[in-house]
Amino acid sequence: MQSKVRILYVGDIMGEVGLRLIEKELSGLRHKHAISMVIAQSENVTDGRGCSPADFNRLKKAGIDFCTGGNWSLWQKDLFPILSDPAQPIIRPANYPDGTPGLGYKYIDSGFGKILVISLLGKTVGRDSQLKLKNPLITIDEILDAQKSVDKVGTVVNFHGDYSSEKVVIGQYLNGRVSAVIGDHWHVPTADARILSAGTAHITDVGMVGALNASLGVKTALIIDRWRNDKVNRNLLEEDKPWQFNGLIFDVDISSGKALSVEQLNILYD
Repeated sequence: MQSKVRILYVGDIMGEVGLRLIEKELSGLRHKHAISMVIAQSENVTDGRGCSPADFNRLKKAGIDFCTGGNWSLWQKDLFPILSDPAQPIIRPANYPDGTPGLGYKYIDSGFGKILVISLLGKTVGRDSQLKLKNPLITIDEILDAQKSVDKVGTVVNFHGDYSSEKVVIGQYLNGRVSAVIGDHWHVPTADARILSAGTAHITDVGMVGALNASLGVKTALIIDRWRNDKVNRNLLEEDKPWQFNGLIFDVDISSGKALSVEQLNILYD
């Protein structure tokens, strides 16, 4: 009898390069690592800004089972009805102000029971740093309390933020209360994947899927020109190889909801 569910969380999928890499490699990785379910950060899929309905369908067709959200989640307005549909496996951050389109948490059937997936924004996150966001700790408490009576085998929390301190602290705050707390938004994987003392898998930042020699997927030369010479320019995504695929694999005990193992997935494609 199956006693655990193996989940792969995929870091920020950056633009067309990231999407093509998912389409090319995910099926083989699922088979190689015996993955039961794939959750991915989708807020940068469509030219680095949000996820269009068409690209959302490409992700699902490629084997992504659920998409988490970040500070670009609301950029593609055509996605709003999908974000608001509890049956569609994609969310935006839960601590946006009341009245924001979409839902911040949803359930997905893992095949072994329901998994609750929640996204949160940190206090400082790029273009949304001035928004009056709801406190993420209070928000997660409210969600977990409201959903405590729902029969589920695990809970996965995605924390999308800039401050490493926030990403570390929320892992400790939720230790033993959820199956995993996974930080992203940096697009640079940290080397601290572990299971915390009370059974919660945690990583400060899981990384990204896209071009390696870039600045968060953007052509580095443009950033240097903007930084050194005060040049006003627009972001263009890097497409040249090497490409990277960053993710986190973790096993969840379906009887306790606790993490049993954790493994970083950092692959380069030349």
